[in-house]
Amino acid sequence: MKVKAEKIAGIIQKEVSEIIQFNLKDPKIGFITITDVTVTNDLSIAKIYVSFLGQKAREEAGMKALERSKGFIRSTLAKRLSIRKVPELIFKVDDALERGNKIEEILSEIHKK
Repeated sequence: MKVKAEKIAGIIQKEVSEIIQFNLKDPKIGFITITDVTVTNDLSIAKIYVSFLGQKAREEAGMKALERSKGFIRSTLAKRLSIRKVPELIFKVDDALERGNKIEEILSEIHKK
């Protein structure tokens, strides 16, 4: 079952990326990257991790725009997928890059001492 969820997650990542890039007309989304998608084993929820290029204010505006567009994205995704029920979409900001940079700074400081 886990293999199926991983395969569906990969397909959702590709399709949602295309939907956002080519079908959404909201300028507040800006330049967005879908970094990862995780799907529950029962395929009911898909968490979509996104990162934005720019400042924190752009990120907040982009997340609000994604929340407003969630229904459109899900319905368009339903037309493209051949599964019975399309998972609920939950968008989350991917802060892995920020955490990695913070760890890098800490290690650098430790190394200097």
